[in-house]
Amino acid sequence: MYNDETIENTEVVIQLRTFAEEAKKKLAEAKDIKSLEEIRVQFLGKNGDITNILKQLGSIEADIRPKIGKITNDIRNALSSTIDQKKEELESKDESNLPLGWDPTLPGRQQLVGKMHPLTRVQQEICDIFKSFGFDQVEGPDVETDYYNFKGLNFPEDHPARDAHDTFYLDGGLLLRTHTTTLQVHVLEKHRPPLKVVAPGKVYRNEAVDATHHHIFHQVDGFLVAEGVHFGNLKGILDNWVKKFFGSKVETRFRPSFFPFTEPSAEVDISCVFCQGKGCRICKQSGWVEIMGCGMIHPAVLENCKVDPEKWSGFAFGMGVERVAMFKYDIDDIRLFYQNDLRFLKQI
Repeated sequence: MYNDETIENTEVVIQLRTFAEEAKKKLAEAKDIKSLEEIRVQFLGKNGDITNILKQLGSIEADIRPKIGKITNDIRNALSSTIDQKKEELESKDESNLPLGWDPTLPGRQQLVGKMHPLTRVQQEICDIFKSFGFDQVEGPDVETDYYNFKGLNFPEDHPARDAHDTFYLDGGLLLRTHTTTLQVHVLEKHRPPLKVVAPGKVYRNEAVDATHHHIFHQVDGFLVAEGVHFGNLKGILDNWVKKFFGSKVETRFRPSFFPFTEPSAEVDISCVFCQGKGCRICKQSGWVEIMGCGMIHPAVLENCKVDPEKWSGFAFGMGVERVAMFKYDIDDIRLFYQNDLRFLKQI
């Protein structure tokens, strides 16, 4: 019966310990990577001293073979780890390993810190201003039914205004939402007035991609429903938002327009932020640029959501985040937002 002391006194283990001590002394004397590699090959190489002992384990008595195998592996692993540590130490001191022309006295490279994408930042800024007016922010699904995207918003099946939405239709009667106005129906179905809501999100339209159009873009819609709401309330809210977002000197004007879900409807223009209304290439010499659409919520929309239009009234508005960002940062191509070009993103 073999005990630990007997195993330690076997010829194989004594030889292993001798190799380990010899390797330890040589490692202490190693001055460069070349000599270190020679030590590794001598003891751990294909025909190295410790490797050869591992090859002979099959001829050792079965009773002690596992314990001697463990001792051999422990010595080999410890030696391999010591060699790796020594290599790192030598490489850190060896200036010949430095890249050609590298100056170790130069300061370290600055760690770049990421930041929000400009569209995310603009969308958040838009919503934060409306939230400061008491609006609640909500979000909804990108995939909608025809009812929430069209019928509930007073778009009958044969309404010509549907054509302007260039809709992506899916199987099972579903579609990719073409505007975040869909949240108006969702919210009014679940919550009773009075309420104020702002709804940001992605929308999808089957449009050809060019400098001012894209098939995926972002919108922020909002609406307010309460008793006695009139168009003057709408103008006041939007004029205040414009001044907080673009600056106190920017003016607004409202032009008659048409949307199936609002009546009356209007387009909102702002005085050009680049030329202060004097006329430039951005505003096409008019002094004004269109920024959003708005209007009083159509009674049919309120009725669809089982809200009494005789008691309640409201207004709604919607804007494209990309359009607002392009005005804010003087960007002339919407595609720049989606190309992930750091040269562009770092400028904003």
